[in-house]
Amino acid sequence: MKITINARKFNVDEKLREHIEKKIAKFEKFFPGDDPAATVKLSRVRDMERVEVTIQQGVFLFRSEEENSTFMNALDCCMYNIERQMRKNKTRLTKKLRDSIRIPEYEVSEPEEEEFEIRTKTFKVKPMTPEEAILQMNQLGHEFFVFKDVETEETCVVYKRRAGDYGLIIPE
Repeated sequence: MKITINARKFNVDEKLREHIEKKIAKFEKFFPGDDPAATVKLSRVRDMERVEVTIQQGVFLFRSEEENSTFMNALDCCMYNIERQMRKNKTRLTKKLRDSIRIPEYEVSEPEEEEFEIRTKTFKVKPMTPEEAILQMNQLGHEFFVFKDVETEETCVVYKRRAGDYGLIIPE
């Protein structure tokens, strides 16, 4: 597994680097024969330490972001979240990748597979600026809003981030 560690405004010591590599290496068993890429971003926000872990294999992306008092605690929380994502998506993954991903059978207390209903909603995508889309999203009380950009004619998405600011997704 290719592991990339990015630290923002500080250097990663050898002990932390080894701990990260050891934790990420445990996920190699899920991807036999493939070469997934893992990216770990470390940063300090106020008095907290933030870890963002992204594991990408083909079209599948597993991501977790945690803040804690230490990087090691935040990393442990991220690893737990990613493992939970893998268990939750086990049946979908095995159908898509057939034999390319092997999910171990010895997992601890696998939750019962829950059936969920996918609700479908159709609406007309109106041309507007990102600012107008944010206003519309806030007016509706949604977390995201799909719109057609006036300038580029592309279908875009604005969304509210955890930090309170907004994000814009533009297709390539």
